[in-house]
Amino acid sequence: MKISINIDDSFQTDEIVINSKCLTPELERIISTIRLIEQQMTVTKNNEMFFIDVMSIIYVESVDRKTFVYTDNDCYKTKLRLYEMEEQLLHYGFIRISKSSLVQLNFIRSVRVEINRKLRLTLENGEQLIVSRAYSEQLKQNLGVQ
Repeated sequence: MKISINIDDSFQTDEIVINSKCLTPELERIISTIRLIEQQMTVTKNNEMFFIDVMSIIYVESVDRKTFVYTDNDCYKTKLRLYEMEEQLLHYGFIRISKSSLVQLNFIRSVRVEINRKLRLTLENGEQLIVSRAYSEQLKQNLGVQ
């Protein structure tokens, strides 16, 4: 992969141009990372590409080596792995709640203590997620709950 950077005082705006023979998984990851800077994420649904606002994501889940992004009314797929999503979404109020899930703290409506120190989250859209014991203490700290 060749990277070229041109800096010139005459440029009015910043522009990123990608020239490629075809859209590869590596290029899709680069594009997704760049979009996150703009607080947008590239996702797919029914073989169609969408650009969604990061702040509209309620939670992210990994199932069978596929990563899904959930918003209020849709479920999308992303090429990024869960750990990559965690790294990129950390600054947007997301926290890991299990080996396979991240949740945005702003969308948590209530927290309920379950058996074996697990927590049950009820989200603003009514969905419920289980926080595993390994992540429950960190979540409590982030929410300011004892």
